[in-house]
Amino acid sequence: MNTIMKTQIAIRPCTRIYLLLVVLTVVTFAVGYFELLSGNRALFLSLLVLGFALIKGQLIGDFFMGLKGVRGPWRFVILLWLLIPGTLITIAFTLAG
Repeated sequence: MNTIMKTQIAIRPCTRIYLLLVVLTVVTFAVGYFELLSGNRALFLSLLVLGFALIKGQLIGDFFMGLKGVRGPWRFVILLWLLIPGTLITIAFTLAG
């Protein structure tokens, strides 16, 4: 019997999240490396990079710290920990710009 086994390679959810984190990190690096934060779109790109950091923090909390299935205050602690400084930084950037 010469049967060729077809195998599907399934990418695990944590691997997908890891790859997304790498992509967001590379985009953030590219913004800084190519000095895209100068000019009239500096505020927008600064807030975009800050948004990427907040998204990355939430993904790490949900998938790698295991808080995705947790109910109650433990999941909201990470969310508040990300939103309060993020909001204050956003206000500071907006007022300075």
